[in-house]
Amino acid sequence: MSKNIQQMVRVDRREALKAAGASVLALGFASTAQATPEAAAEALSKATGGAATTMSDKVKFVGLPEIAENGATVPVGISVDSPMSADNYVKHIHVFAEGNPSPETITFNLTPTGKAEVNTRIRLGKTQNVVAAAVMSDGSVLTAKREVKVTIGGCGG
Repeated sequence: MSKNIQQMVRVDRREALKAAGASVLALGFASTAQATPEAAAEALSKATGGAATTMSDKVKFVGLPEIAENGATVPVGISVDSPMSADNYVKHIHVFAEGNPSPETITFNLTPTGKAEVNTRIRLGKTQNVVAAAVMSDGSVLTAKREVKVTIGGCGG
């Protein structure tokens, strides 16, 4: 009789592990869902406290390619034309990728000293827009947007 109980426990444990594995797998599939431009706009609004945004030529992409042959590591630099004085400076630079599972890729926090220039690498799963938002010390938000075409093995996509 104790052998039957052990077999029942094993079956129950296996079923529990199967259920846990299915849950993890389902969460994995849910996280690969792509964001939308609307989700990116919502993330931008949340990151900037709902402030109105203005497209501006003061925010420039540096080194962001128009065509990325490897979406796993896309270089992106952002430069903001700002005096960077105690009265007028860039407080934050946010970078968003409209088609990634999580649209906000990185946030940089700056101080009035130095230049308003940042560089990093981001992952882009497919061709999509990259949006940079510079939050100024007066609360205004300046943005720029650029489409990056992600190729598959350098063959288009």
